[in-house]
Amino acid sequence: MNETLKIVLLLVAMAGVTYVIRLIPLLLFRKKINSVFIKSLLYYIPYAVLSAMTFPYVFYSTGNEYAAIVATAVAVVASVFKLSLIIVALLACVAAFILIVIL
Repeated sequence: MNETLKIVLLLVAMAGVTYVIRLIPLLLFRKKINSVFIKSLLYYIPYAVLSAMTFPYVFYSTGNEYAAIVATAVAVVASVFKLSLIIVALLACVAAFILIVIL
């Protein structure tokens, strides 16, 4: 099978899966959702899934476990103080960089 054809078929399959996932709620929920629990559950699911997929790899991103742990701790503390996402990311990067240079 041609490489280009494989890539096109994979893209079509991914687009189809994405479309079906977005179509299911439209088919299942005809009325407005009034339950506060269901609304909050549906609101937080994307954040939980994104966190579950990315968080474990944070510790392997720097090549140094200690730098990754310190950078994660800095990011958590900065986010507790409700700093913007850019500032949190920059502080974590700077912390990891400084620790890698020191170690």
